Amino acid sequence: MTTTVTTTHGGPRTGVVERDDAGALDARAPRILLYSDDVTVREQVRLAVGRRLGAGRPEIAWREVATADAVVAAADAGGWDLLVLDGEADKAGGMGLCRQLKNEIYRCPPVLVLTGRPQDGWLASWSLADDAVPRPFDAVVLQRAVADLLGAAGTP
Repeated sequence: MTTTVTTTHGGPRTGVVERDDAGALDARAPRILLYSDDVTVREQVRLAVGRRLGAGRPEIAWREVATADAVVAAADAGGWDLLVLDGEADKAGGMGLCRQLKNEIYRCPPVLVLTGRPQDGWLASWSLADDAVPRPFDAVVLQRAVADLLGAAGTP
């Protein structure tokens, strides 16, 4: 697998690193946009979900972004099977972004919001998220949520 790391310039945080391996994989690969301003959270999500959703399935094509502007631009460009947004991100949380995207993007892909605690599930429903997973992450629960949302979206 080839991973391309690009640096974005401009916006409120100059030099934010994006990790993008979405273009290097099988055309059937599920494409997931992962947003968190915390690299540790992005790493935890990727490790919990795994490289693929099952034996014989294509590898997941991830794109990691760390700013709200990058999320909006990528979501607006389209081509995503799932958006995973960190509800606890600083400056612009994933729940507010989810509501914005669901209201502004025609045929917005399913959105999984990562909440700070189980009690925040009602906030995730306010945000129009398709599902929510609380911290601390349970790898089985997180992978199942991703698989269910991709299955509902018709992704192999």
